[in-house]
Amino acid sequence: MTALNERLGFTSQDRVLIISCDDLGLSHSSNEGVMSALRDGVATCASIMVPAPWARHAAQQVTPSDDIGVHLTLNAEHDCYRFGPVTHAPSLLSGDGGFPSAIDDLWEHADPAEVRRELRTQVTRAQAWGIDVTHLAPHLSAITLRPEFFDAYLDVAVEFQLPIRLPSTVSAAEAGFPFRALAADEGVLFPDFFNHDWRAGSRQRVLDAIERLPAGVTELHLQPTLDTPEIRALSSDAVGWIDDHAFLLEPDVRSALAASGTHLIGYREIRTAMRSQLSSSTS
Repeated sequence: MTALNERLGFTSQDRVLIISCDDLGLSHSSNEGVMSALRDGVATCASIMVPAPWARHAAQQVTPSDDIGVHLTLNAEHDCYRFGPVTHAPSLLSGDGGFPSAIDDLWEHADPAEVRRELRTQVTRAQAWGIDVTHLAPHLSAITLRPEFFDAYLDVAVEFQLPIRLPSTVSAAEAGFPFRALAADEGVLFPDFFNHDWRAGSRQRVLDAIERLPAGVTELHLQPTLDTPEIRALSSDAVGWIDDHAFLLEPDVRSALAASGTHLIGYREIRTAMRSQLSSSTS
């Protein structure tokens, strides 16, 4: 297998970057912030939380040219903001009627068959809303690091021929199984690097990463939102999300990208390469 860079038409030494926005659909503030970052900022793609309350509104804002994946969601971590599965999935409900708040709670109680059905339905629901889904990105990485849930994640990626997000800062030994090798064996593509860091606020993390960007394809994620009473009431992390939005529109990040000689792409380019590879292998 050739390097992902070369599959995408770059040299092996090129530094290629995806700037992705998570949590599209979580709130009105999130929708406005993410779409602003895509339209007016340097963001190159986003992922929609299909079960979230504002997901349908988000889908109505999406145009065919937007690079939008599905932010596969099995947790609702905010205490005052509850929502649950789009399928009948009792094992994916916590005692207060929504998805579990904690990942450990999900891992302890979730039925893998219900997880698989829920993930698949989230993708088909996004497609039914008219979104040309470009990739899969698990919310909070909840299904990435447990084998029984990773199997469902990988099956959905194979079925819909979609690239996926995988952490590069977690080793196979730490996860307890070779998740990256399993994906590669199925012909599923994923960026070479993804920083598994969920702290709110991304300004310095992103600038440092751009300065030290390795050769290959790197994904950097942010969570941009507008500054509204809604988002500030949702979480104390809102200050960081608000700064993500401001940062993505500022000249500083554009200057950093220009100085680094980085090539910006979205997931659509990886999807095209993956589907071309799968088509060639079956012909």
